[in-house]
Amino acid sequence: MLKDLFLNETENAVEYAIKSNKLGQMTEYTKGTLSVEKPKNTDFGDFAINVSSLARSAKIAPPQIANAIVENLSKCGYEVTVVGGFINFKLGKELLVNAIDEIFKKGENYGKPENVKVEKINLEYVSANPTGPFHIGHGRWAAMGSALANVLKFYGHDVYQEFYINDAGSQIQKLGNSLLIRLKQEKGENIDFPEDEIERKNYYPGEYLIPVAKKFLSEHEYTEDVKVLSDYAKLEMERLQRELLENFRVHFDKFYSELDLHTSGKVEASYKKLEESGKLYEKEGAMWFKSSEYGDDEDRVIKKADGSNTYLTADIAYHKDKMDRGFDRLINIWGADHHGYVARVKASMEALGYDSTKLEILLGQLVNLVINGEQTRMGKRKNMITLDDLIEEVGVDATRFWMCMRDINNTLDFDIELAKKSTDENPVFYVQYAYARACSILRNAINDRTDVQTGETVKAPLTKEEFDNLVHNFDKNILENEVENAKKLILKLEEFKSTIVSSAENRTVYTVCRYVQELAADFHSFYNATRVITDDKQTTLARLSLVYAVKSVIALGLNILGVTAPEKM
Repeated sequence: MLKDLFLNETENAVEYAIKSNKLGQMTEYTKGTLSVEKPKNTDFGDFAINVSSLARSAKIAPPQIANAIVENLSKCGYEVTVVGGFINFKLGKELLVNAIDEIFKKGENYGKPENVKVEKINLEYVSANPTGPFHIGHGRWAAMGSALANVLKFYGHDVYQEFYINDAGSQIQKLGNSLLIRLKQEKGENIDFPEDEIERKNYYPGEYLIPVAKKFLSEHEYTEDVKVLSDYAKLEMERLQRELLENFRVHFDKFYSELDLHTSGKVEASYKKLEESGKLYEKEGAMWFKSSEYGDDEDRVIKKADGSNTYLTADIAYHKDKMDRGFDRLINIWGADHHGYVARVKASMEALGYDSTKLEILLGQLVNLVINGEQTRMGKRKNMITLDDLIEEVGVDATRFWMCMRDINNTLDFDIELAKKSTDENPVFYVQYAYARACSILRNAINDRTDVQTGETVKAPLTKEEFDNLVHNFDKNILENEVENAKKLILKLEEFKSTIVSSAENRTVYTVCRYVQELAADFHSFYNATRVITDDKQTTLARLSLVYAVKSVIALGLNILGVTAPEKM
C-alpha cells in the first residue's frame, strides 16, 4: 500500500535522523506513533504525515523536525514538501502506473494483504429462535455477518460460520400451542388466541402458522399432542429459515442446536466444572456464578431454585464448546438488547480458564423500515414485516447492500422506496451502474456498432485479440501520458487495499460499501470528463486499462458484500 510506503520511509528517516542527532533531544522512536492521512487541500500533495507529535520529546519546532526527516527520505518516485509540521507526498507517474499494473497482475487477489497472521475464527450470527420468520433485524445480521465473513476470508483468515439454534426453551412449547390453535381453526372450530395481553404472550399469533397448519394436516392425522406439534412446527420454521438464508446468499458451516448441547451433557459438564472450581455458591435455593470476580457488575444465577437452568447456563457451555473446538477467536454478532450478556459470558470464559479477550461481541443496532416516509414496526406477536417480504419487494442485492451500509453501532433507516429506485439516489444502483457502464465501454471497444443517427456501421477501435492482449499482457507504458488525467481515480483504486485491511481488522463492512460508492463516483466523474474510446489507439488502450481496473475492483468489492455485478442494466 502507498500509505505503508510513505509511513515506512518516514519512520526509517526518523530513526536515521535520531542517530544523526538531527531531532533535538529525541533519543528513540516507537513505530506506529505517526500515521498517514490525506491532505484537505490536494494542492499540497496526495498523502501527508503530521510529525508535530514528536515535538514533545525532541524539544524543537515541528517544521524543524519535518525538515530533518525529509533530508533522510529517498524521494524515489515522489516529491516531498514541508508545510508546518506536515510532510506532504506527491506521487510521481511511476508509482501511479504501478498501482494499475498491480491490479492487472493480481486479478482476483488484488487487495489481499501479505504476511497475515492467520486465525481460525468462529463467526456466529443471526442465531434466531426457530419460532417464526426472520424479521428485518435478522436480515441486517445475516447480511453483515456474511459480508464480514467474506472480508475476513479475503484478508486471509480461516472463517467458520455458525448459526446457534435456540430450540431448547419454553418458546418451542409456545410454538406448539400456537400451531394447535391454527389446526383447530382449520378444522372449523370457533377459537382464537387470548385477547388478554399477558396470556397472549404465551402464543405466537402471527398468520405465518396458518400455512404450517395446512401443511401438517395434508401430511398427518389431526392431533392435539403439543409435543408432536412443537417438533413439527420447529422443523418447519427451521426449513423455511434455511431456505431464506440460501436465497439471501448466506452460508453457514454449522447449525448448532441448543437442544443437542443439553442432551449431549455439555451444559451439565460446564456447570460441574464451575462448581468444582469454587465459582458457584447457593443463595435462596438457587446457584449463583461469581461473575463479579471477573468484571461483571454483579453475580448471576445459572440454576434456579426449581432446578432449571437459566439462559446463561447454556451460553456458558456453548462458548466453552467453541473454545474446545480449537478456534483462535470467537466473534458473535448480537442485537443491542443483549449488551447485558457480554460481561457475564466473558466472565464465564475467564472462570473456566480461557482467555476472554479471544471473544469479540459486536452489538448491532436495530433497523427502522421506512415506507412512504413512515417507520413501520414489526414483531412476532402481530402482523409482521419479514425479511422475506423485504427481499420480495426490493430484491436480494438492494437488501444486502442497504443492510451493510451503516456502522453496526448505528441504527439503520431502510428506505424501501429509495432502495427500489433505478437512479443515482439509490446507492446500490449507483455502484452497479458504474460496473455495468465499465462493461459497456469494454464491449464497445471490441464490437462494431450502428450509429443511431446515420445508421452506418462504426468499426470498433480494437479487435478481440488486441483487447485480450491488453488484459493478459498489460503494458504499463501505455499509461505514461494518462496518469495525471486519472490520478484521483487511480488513488481511489489503490485505496481498496487499505480498505480491506481496515474492514477486516476493525470488523466493519460498511467501509466496503462506502468505498465502492466513492469509487463509483470517481469513475462516473472520470467518464463524464474523459472520452475513453478515441481516434488514437494508444490513448484508447490507456483509458481502457483504467476502465478495466475499475471494473475489476468494483467486482471485488461487490463480491465481498454478496451483491451481484451486472454487466448490463
